[in-house]
Amino acid sequence: MIEIRALHHRPICGDRQETPNNPQSECRWIAFSITALLLASGAMAQQPRDASVSLNTSDVRIGLSAGSEAPRLTRIAGLAGADWLNQQPETLPQSVEVNGAKVAAAWHLKPALGSADARHVVFVYESAEPHMLLRWQWEARAAFGPVEHRITIENLSGQEIWLPMVDSLRLNLQTPQDMALRNLYVEKGADTPSPQGTHVEPVSEGYRWIGKSSTYAFPSPGEQREIIPALFVYGEDHPQSGWFAGIEFSGRTRITLVRSGDRVESVLGLNPEPGPFATRIEPGGRFETPPVFLGAFTAGPDGAGNQLRPWVRAVLGNPRTWNDPQYPLTVNNSWGSGMQVDEALALRMIAQSKELGLEMFHLDAGWFRGVGDWYPDAKKFPHGLASIADAAHMQGLRFGIWVDWSQAALDTEPGALNVHNPAARGWLISDLPPNWKPEEFKGQTIDLGVPAARDYAAKEVKRIVEDYRLDMLEHDGYLVAQGCVRDDHPHAPPNRSTMRIVHDWASDFVLASNSTDVSYHAVRAYYEIYEKLRREHPGLLFEICNDGGRMVDFGSAAHGDYFSITDTYDPLSNRRAFYDTSHMLPAAMLESYVEKWPVPRSENFLYMLRSGMMGWVSIMLDTTAWTPEQHETTKRAIALYKEKLRPLIRDAELYHVSDRPDGVHWDGVEYWNPVRGNGVVFAFRGATPSESEHRFVLAGLDPSRRYRLHFEDGSAPDREVQGSELLSTGLDVHLATTLSSELVFLQLI
Repeated sequence: MIEIRALHHRPICGDRQETPNNPQSECRWIAFSITALLLASGAMAQQPRDASVSLNTSDVRIGLSAGSEAPRLTRIAGLAGADWLNQQPETLPQSVEVNGAKVAAAWHLKPALGSADARHVVFVYESAEPHMLLRWQWEARAAFGPVEHRITIENLSGQEIWLPMVDSLRLNLQTPQDMALRNLYVEKGADTPSPQGTHVEPVSEGYRWIGKSSTYAFPSPGEQREIIPALFVYGEDHPQSGWFAGIEFSGRTRITLVRSGDRVESVLGLNPEPGPFATRIEPGGRFETPPVFLGAFTAGPDGAGNQLRPWVRAVLGNPRTWNDPQYPLTVNNSWGSGMQVDEALALRMIAQSKELGLEMFHLDAGWFRGVGDWYPDAKKFPHGLASIADAAHMQGLRFGIWVDWSQAALDTEPGALNVHNPAARGWLISDLPPNWKPEEFKGQTIDLGVPAARDYAAKEVKRIVEDYRLDMLEHDGYLVAQGCVRDDHPHAPPNRSTMRIVHDWASDFVLASNSTDVSYHAVRAYYEIYEKLRREHPGLLFEICNDGGRMVDFGSAAHGDYFSITDTYDPLSNRRAFYDTSHMLPAAMLESYVEKWPVPRSENFLYMLRSGMMGWVSIMLDTTAWTPEQHETTKRAIALYKEKLRPLIRDAELYHVSDRPDGVHWDGVEYWNPVRGNGVVFAFRGATPSESEHRFVLAGLDPSRRYRLHFEDGSAPDREVQGSELLSTGLDVHLATTLSSELVFLQLI
């Protein structure tokens, strides 16, 4: 075996940010043991046909083997000694379709074309007839956390090829039959968080589970809700070691988990349903499976999360965004007044934002002439949007807007995307009836997978950003198609006999045999548009909204800067959505909108604010209606957020130190930064009159050290406590008022 380890230093900072080229980093670095025998490019030719390598980070070791006819992931090993042997070689495509006929493919290893080094392993296989190359790639892009995997198939045949389903990753892990396992997965907060949200299920004999994700989570009665596409599988007993995997793609994907005998099987990749899946590869073209990540962890779900979140930041996140000391921003959003927003209101909100200490004014829906007509309404904004941007910039604020830029409707003004225009009509995902009408801010989606539609959208988005002098662009609605009725688009044609069309909020949702291929092409085009825009405007921020949490996934995390995580904004919904999503994604990326809610007492007002301040915070209220006391309370809360909370939200470890919020009982979240030796507990009291006191058992602390506790609202005097007490007996919080909150700051002495 040839052992390959990621040749880097491992950080010991709270966020475990592994970027030695980042001068902003305050991490202390220590060298971890390096023992590596590196293969130079092309050296695979000198290895035996079943050459094996081990690709390592400081958290996981992945064994890989190059068989003569198929490669294999041989093992997943974690730091705590857990080791899972994989029994199944990769299943390479057995046949493809050429000119309507099925043609068998015979794959053979091409050692001379492979390569391996400390970060990257590639095994290459060739099919002579039809002529194709398959690259089986693994990469460690960080010194810690998981490794990534993808499969690329190139068509060298000179003819069009139709490729069947190729899964991104298949695992068949040997597991003792008496080992008690759990599976944690998390729903998207689409529309509104469900009563459960975070699922922890026993993986016992006969367990069968499928989790699905798409570009627009569409909860249907009786159907399982869509998930953030990842899972944590771990042992019930201490130290709760396990493995995790996820998909870095926004299209129609699925993850399965099955337990039978001494085997646990999992498959990750594109969703084969309703199928059968097929995708076209033009001569000289290529198909790439959605990238996946695979890692190992200990200390249960929070152990996995405290590895995965900083890895998402370091590997998928935009470095320029994370190097911005104001990230995550504090925002004033106009949707508190709905579609009635106009120039006068926008200017008043900018002034209010400055007074409250907020950092961005976000102009939500209502500013445009019409759906698909993304020019300012001259009656509402007689001086245009650039003047609003200038007003915000003069106050030291950033400026962002809402837009659903892939929607077409009925406006006929120059520049509008009209559904009756012959070009636009050919881009639509379905035909529209003569009496079709859009909603206030919803229209019909175009298929970005069509090159002309992609190019139009790229040009239009660029115009919007530049003409309106944007610092942030929010996209919303059914932006990226996941179904289409057309036969003449690059995706596969649908089987019309089984096709189903659902109409909702002005848009058609098509479910057909080609839906996964439609989403595959559309998502690739969407990524291209945002990658190009990012290159042209590197400081621009992207909010991924999609009707509040319907497109929360790791592919979006690689192309956007933050997510709206739910479309309901009361305190309980915000905390539930945050509790769920923060298992998987960095807290700084998780936006909560603070909406109007009954606040009979000042404690209830602060409870409302803090329920939206555990990650990225956006105020979505008419602040001109607030009392002077509420203004002062908000100013203090925002100042405290920027001074003390934001650094923890960016960099600290996060622990779920309560059950999921139910609004009835207490709930809370702990942040702890072991490098700086400080943290905070967000404590929320529920509606039960008899529960005025609660103990939160904390995590991540040193039992042998002492900690100073500061109760921000004065609910208890400051005091010093031994770490062992906080880890066992817990932190005692007493609040006299129901639906109230407290921030308890911790400082290592």
